[in-house]
Amino acid sequence: MTSRRAFALAVGAALASPASKKRVVFVCGDHEYSGEATLPLLAGELEKNYGLTCAVVKSVPDQNGETDIPGLKALREADLAVFYLRWRRLPREQVEEIDRYVKSGKPVMGYRTSSHSFNYPPGHELAEWNRWGSEAFGSPPGWNADGHTHFGHDSSTDVSIAPGAAGNPLLGGVAAPFHVRSWLYRVRPKWPPSDATILLNGKAVNPNKPAEENPVAWTWRNKSGGRVFFTTLGHPEDFALEPVQRLSVNTIHWCLNQPMKRWHGRIKIDVLYRGLVKTTG
Repeated sequence: MTSRRAFALAVGAALASPASKKRVVFVCGDHEYSGEATLPLLAGELEKNYGLTCAVVKSVPDQNGETDIPGLKALREADLAVFYLRWRRLPREQVEEIDRYVKSGKPVMGYRTSSHSFNYPPGHELAEWNRWGSEAFGSPPGWNADGHTHFGHDSSTDVSIAPGAAGNPLLGGVAAPFHVRSWLYRVRPKWPPSDATILLNGKAVNPNKPAEENPVAWTWRNKSGGRVFFTTLGHPEDFALEPVQRLSVNTIHWCLNQPMKRWHGRIKIDVLYRGLVKTTG
């Protein structure tokens, strides 16, 4: 074999190797919405049909494990971090892994309760992390902060394309309007930031109190310069819907600064809503 041909084959092998693929790390621990079950199914599809390498790290011993997500060092090798967290109280060394990643300026995505990822008690040395969602995603700075609440578990949401967003490539193939089971989160009037791009709005159906239209998906640049996509959707029944799946796949590629890929069809994500279930002592 000539040295030129050997070199060409070596280059081709390197380009085809998993090491050359973009790496997405999913970080899960949300008590209620089974992110530890839905996101691995999305990750598997990304690996199978979209040329990405994925890793999933989860709270232990289960979704109610608020103080330990082993494996966060995986973020050191990530090209994109996707978060689905709720009211964690992680130790400093684990929080520092997240902090290091976000401050690197790499892209971040967040689903639903990641707006209130942390819940340290008053006076705790890490209590400032309770507002992390506002810094990472442009979401409200924690639950009940700046009016961040929802419109009742018996409600659901009609989703429509935001004014001016119809031609946004992130919405390519996203058939809207559509209906989701997620009860609408209030983020108005202060969030997302004025320099965010709102993609989708939601209107509460059967709300338990007067409900104004609220953004449910947007993009942004955080202060570290990282691309951001955040959505307040994320009920497990939402992930069964093709519009939500296509939005997720589109935005993952956008975060990675990659062209949108050909849609490979509906992903089988049929996870039942669990609600808040105490399973640990």
